[in-house]
Amino acid sequence: MDIKRTKSEKVFNVFNICFMVLLIIVTLYPLWYVLIASLSNPISVARGAVRLLPDNIELDAYRNVFTQTQWFDGREINVIWTAYGNTIIYAVVGTAINMIFTILAAYPLSKMRLAGRKIITIFFLFFMWFSAGMVPTYFNFQRLGLLDTRMAVLLAFVINPFFIILMRTFFENIPNEMEESARMDGASDWVILTRIYLPLSTAAIATLTMFYFVGRWNAFFWAMLLLRSPTLVPLQVVLRRLIVEAQFALEHIDIADNISVQTLIYATIVVAVIPMLAFYPFVQKFFVRGIMVGAIKG
Repeated sequence: MDIKRTKSEKVFNVFNICFMVLLIIVTLYPLWYVLIASLSNPISVARGAVRLLPDNIELDAYRNVFTQTQWFDGREINVIWTAYGNTIIYAVVGTAINMIFTILAAYPLSKMRLAGRKIITIFFLFFMWFSAGMVPTYFNFQRLGLLDTRMAVLLAFVINPFFIILMRTFFENIPNEMEESARMDGASDWVILTRIYLPLSTAAIATLTMFYFVGRWNAFFWAMLLLRSPTLVPLQVVLRRLIVEAQFALEHIDIADNISVQTLIYATIVVAVIPMLAFYPFVQKFFVRGIMVGAIKG
């Protein structure tokens, strides 16, 4: 049965559709421009001839991206592939560490029987807004002997207090009767967590994994501060270096060389974004469900 809509509702629907289409265009066009600019001739990009479609398609920028080399410690390394491998290690292993610590912190906090539960929760909430600061944190890594090591990046900010609270709230929504039934059969907390809570928390785990993974993949600031060896730096640090070099080139070197650097940056951005575009569709279906269920106490 069709529902008749009033004139004002029809006008609102038209306005809403137009607004959403405009929002999609504004959101996606920068990504599209980076892609077509990376595939276009550098001169065409500089002239502003690239707007909606590639102009004079060239793949030189991508060839340059994947063939950049640098001498370090007496050997030649491929800059992009090395940085790409580092980023994958930091994102995959780092996300796994994030999720392990988040789950192990959220599970006991979801239990009313935990002694000092409120104090621990307040402790986590306090550090959501306050931190030691950049300089003390850097010296902390230095005193621990973690500078210029993979462990520095993997252990840096290993948990997010907000995600712990979110995961705790999700665990609290699981009926206590299931835990009580398992305890009657002699199940321990570890068995209850791994065989009951985790299988029922797929949506929340997938959502937080996505947040952690994207954060790890895009992180560059602390990696830039803590790492010096080019064999350890992630892709985002290399991308930042290219942008700084492009700004320097704009002032100090020939314009043709500067144009080539610009297209190289676009190609590097595309290479860095592709894994995120491939990863997101697999967890998108869990996103809304994981956030809503974890944020609302039923």
